[in-house]
Amino acid sequence: MSPAPRKRVAILISGRGSNMTALIEAARAADYPAEIALVLSNRPDAAGLARARAAGIPTATVDHTAFGKDREAFERAIGAELRARRIDIVCLAGFLRLLTPYFIAQWPNRILNIHPALLPAFKGLDTHARALAAGVKIHGATVHVVVPEMDAGPIVAQAALAVREDETEASLAERVLALEHRIYPAALRLLAEDRLIVTDGRCVIADAANSDDFIVISDR
Repeated sequence: MSPAPRKRVAILISGRGSNMTALIEAARAADYPAEIALVLSNRPDAAGLARARAAGIPTATVDHTAFGKDREAFERAIGAELRARRIDIVCLAGFLRLLTPYFIAQWPNRILNIHPALLPAFKGLDTHARALAAGVKIHGATVHVVVPEMDAGPIVAQAALAVREDETEASLAERVLALEHRIYPAALRLLAEDRLIVTDGRCVIADAANSDDFIVISDR
């Protein structure tokens, strides 16, 4: 029996694309069930575009400023690029635009996002500074399915670390980013293997022999 075709993935970025690079590297493995078929940015000067091209990945730009306040027109333009590449899954990696219900409905339960906090805590921006200000002892990152409400979709994978007494915002961001690079490729693998079942607002993982794929507790 021939292996199942790899899922075609588009990564949406707005900046340097750190998590994009982690996904591209993971997809180089012969047994990885997804291929990165497109990197798209809403900013023509996004550093991640050059990094993607250097890795041999096709790129595209849909500049949101060209559409004024018409978010749906902007998203229709993105959708046209994705359909032209026959995209199965969309991964947001530092994509700094909120998606409307219209766009999300085009890829239901097929859009992933990574957030630098342990959702549902610290939704939104400045998560590391807010975590330190709150005095939390555990912090981390979350991969979730995208829904219309910001940072509220079903959780796929999480990684956590202990906050050190001498932690700074910069050091915490660096440590959490290393965790992001571990769980995002693992979460994409689960989705590409059709092992994620979204039910009652939760992600159920089929054939979850162990949790190492989607739960990471770091001692570093």
